[in-house]
Amino acid sequence: MSILLSLFLKLSAFSLVAFGGVNALLPVLFNLAVNQEHWIDVQTFSDYFAIAQAAPGPNFMTVTLLGWHIYGVIGALIATLAIAWPSSILIFYLQRLILGIKDPHKKKSIQYAAAALAIGLVLSSAWQIALQINHSPAAYALTLATIAFTLFTRWHPLYLIVVGAVLGLFGFI
Repeated sequence: MSILLSLFLKLSAFSLVAFGGVNALLPVLFNLAVNQEHWIDVQTFSDYFAIAQAAPGPNFMTVTLLGWHIYGVIGALIATLAIAWPSSILIFYLQRLILGIKDPHKKKSIQYAAAALAIGLVLSSAWQIALQINHSPAAYALTLATIAFTLFTRWHPLYLIVVGAVLGLFGFI
């Protein structure tokens, strides 16, 4: 099986469970790209994720960058298509189903359940990625401090990014 076909099939399968967006898939994507297929290393994955989060646009840019790394522009196009088409079709039909439900309580229940699923997957994903990319006590401390500041203060996340960048610049993480 060619690398492009493998990339397309694996990302298409991941797309079907991407409730919460691609960020919910990051641990699985990390495992596939770094540990199983050895397409990229840990640092490159972290760099691509950081670029995707900093850039405006869709959240699945990490996947696009992965495809670009593997096979250039064609790889980027195939990876983007693969991550988008299954979930787009699924959401289209799910939305039609929800709009067809007349009982407002059932609609709300489905919407709340989907939101809870998405939030849980994203939080689980964030924790798994933190465990895989943190390599020092300082990195773990920064992760825990970021969680605490996010939960208990009204600091804008950009301040936390600046703190992380400064700590990285001085070699603490």
